[in-house]
Amino acid sequence: MLSFIAFSLRRAWHGFWRNAVMSIAATATMVLMLVLLSTFFVVLSGLNAGLQFVEQKVEVVAELRDDAPDLKVVQLQQDIAALPEVASVEYIDKPTALAQFKQRMAQQGREDLTQFLDSNPLPATLNIKLKDPHQFGTVVQTLRARTDVVATVEEVQNLVDRVLTITNLLRTGGLILLGLVGLTVLFIIVNTIRLAVVARAEEIEIMRLVGASDAFIRWPFIFEGALVGLLGALITLVLLALGAAPLSNLMTRFFEILPLELGSLSRNLAVLVLATGIGLGTIGSWVSVRSYLLK
Repeated sequence: MLSFIAFSLRRAWHGFWRNAVMSIAATATMVLMLVLLSTFFVVLSGLNAGLQFVEQKVEVVAELRDDAPDLKVVQLQQDIAALPEVASVEYIDKPTALAQFKQRMAQQGREDLTQFLDSNPLPATLNIKLKDPHQFGTVVQTLRARTDVVATVEEVQNLVDRVLTITNLLRTGGLILLGLVGLTVLFIIVNTIRLAVVARAEEIEIMRLVGASDAFIRWPFIFEGALVGLLGALITLVLLALGAAPLSNLMTRFFEILPLELGSLSRNLAVLVLATGIGLGTIGSWVSVRSYLLK
């Protein structure tokens, strides 16, 4: 078994260089596709992490009436907290809301104009965090029904919907682009192996006459396609490693606020590139050789 594998690998290596021009073209196209795949994977991982980060910040804010009795405010807070969609409810009174506003202005280096006002213009609020940001309908309806306590209800669900729409558009567009490039790579590999098979047609017929099985004929070509994919994947990983240094600071600053582990991202990216490269090369070779041997 080992001798057969070694024999197939040697034949695959010789076959790769026997048809060097097409093999190099297939490898270059494979590298292009894998670079696009890597870029798409990194961008999509960042977008998904950003979406999760935004969803964690989603909350429904209910501005309370200034004349709302304290007992009714407490009762409303308890009623909202009892809803199954709600993770937590925080009551912010008017002085606390004003203090938080002043703190934000100071952090942004902007002048606090509230000092020129005779009274506190900010309302007391209930800040409601949800277990599932998409399940906000019951909470909003409950709040809007309590017009004796609630003045207005604000929600940031539109922000989540916009982020989700952008993510889906990029995901769909990226998948279509990758699919087209992947089909191109597969087409080139199929034709590369087919040319190699045709060039060795006489040799294959002699092997058949002396009793060689289809598997004995097929596996060197499959290994040759896998070699194209492996070389393309390794070249892609080298390019990514060379480009990682100048982009590392930018990526770190971008991802540091997001729930994304760069270590796991690099590991998953390497596995994805290797698996895709070898997989496409193997499938292309198998399709090409199978179609020839069935004749």
